[in-house]
Amino acid sequence: MFSRVLVANRGEIAVRVIRALHELEIEAVAIYSTADKDSMHVRLADRAVAVGPPPASQSYLKIPSVIAAATTTGCEAIHPGYGFLAENPAFVAACEDNELVFVGPTAEVMARMGDKVQAKAELKRAGVPLVPGSDEDVASSSEARSVAADLGYPVLLKAAAGGGGKGMRIVDAEDELEGAFQTAAAEAEAAFGDASLYVEKLVRPARHVEIQVLADARGGVLTLGERECSIQRRHQKLIEESPSPGLSAETREALEAAAERAATAIGYRNAGTFEFLLGPDQSFYFIELNARLQVEHPVSELVTGIDLVREQLRIAAGEPLAATGRAPRRGHAIEIRINAEDPARDFAPAPGQITSFRPPLGPGIRLDTFVEAGSTVPPFYDSLLGKLAVWDEDRPAAISRTLRALGELSVGGIPTTRELAIQILRSEQFTSGRYSTSFLEEFGQRLVAVVTE
Repeated sequence: MFSRVLVANRGEIAVRVIRALHELEIEAVAIYSTADKDSMHVRLADRAVAVGPPPASQSYLKIPSVIAAATTTGCEAIHPGYGFLAENPAFVAACEDNELVFVGPTAEVMARMGDKVQAKAELKRAGVPLVPGSDEDVASSSEARSVAADLGYPVLLKAAAGGGGKGMRIVDAEDELEGAFQTAAAEAEAAFGDASLYVEKLVRPARHVEIQVLADARGGVLTLGERECSIQRRHQKLIEESPSPGLSAETREALEAAAERAATAIGYRNAGTFEFLLGPDQSFYFIELNARLQVEHPVSELVTGIDLVREQLRIAAGEPLAATGRAPRRGHAIEIRINAEDPARDFAPAPGQITSFRPPLGPGIRLDTFVEAGSTVPPFYDSLLGKLAVWDEDRPAAISRTLRALGELSVGGIPTTRELAIQILRSEQFTSGRYSTSFLEEFGQRLVAVVTE
């Protein structure tokens, strides 16, 4: 096992990784921008290195600075968390060139899977069902129009080089395609440095369900069940739960078998998530692989009892998985993302100072956060303040416990998504389990109105 590891991230995920390192008796080295010099992850680490000014492009995304921070402090490995450099093959290659172990897949696998068109081609050969769409990225709006005409509207334009809702547009009719193509391409270029798009048939109504896997260097694969991620705004998740209320036992096993087959076929290593769309008839289609730890990983940890970050580190150190196949699981878990955003202003970011902070406590409750009373939320980064993850014996009990925890949680000084989450959990659509990725489109304005009354 490693003796010292650099955490190449900030915020709640940096805190989460640092805690896992300390539990394994590994020294944690943090990096920080000048905007984060007083942040919790800096104070919890054994040592910390400044890597630049507030803009991420000049600090957390600056590969030479991050590598230098690791080598000058004698680190043996780098854990990237999620976001920033976590899915950047050039960063993984830089780690390899500097004899640093990257806690994640190899640069070669990451590059292949980072190209959504390439990933779809490889998984198709592995027998994993795919959403009908273009086999390659489309070179122009006219080519996209031709593909869309063959598929039939509605279609989805998606960035070939990334995810997280960036470079993604729904097109309901041909006269919308030109504008949507130009907007999506520009957004993809800004977010990923690659304007390439591909076209998919839009499955609607659909659920967004993903399978968590762990894979070691010896070919062992462990699946940890599914996460239901259909409550989204602008294709970015707000609430996740496991198990999904929309899956039959047969479909669950088929999804896990597909993910296991795919991980083996592509030679995947470490933690990864295979994302699928689930149709109303239980048909499912692969959409992308997230070659990293997911924001919503706590729900899988709560239902399986497996610490994913510890497992990531063990795999990166060359250890085999203790078990393969299907991880046993128990109970139900729900995660609520608490964002510094104003739902009444179309989820506009709301940076500022947190004047008061009361975390929820009690059985089955976990809050992954990096803020406290007096913390300043800078305007330069993602708006995520923390993740409230709750476990109980079954789904109704987990919903009730989550509502109790949200009622206890108090964040003063800035708007958050807490109250909206309460309204979502109380809605008939959520409690019944009959919801899809269009939930907020259909009910969001009504729920926001309740929040702002």
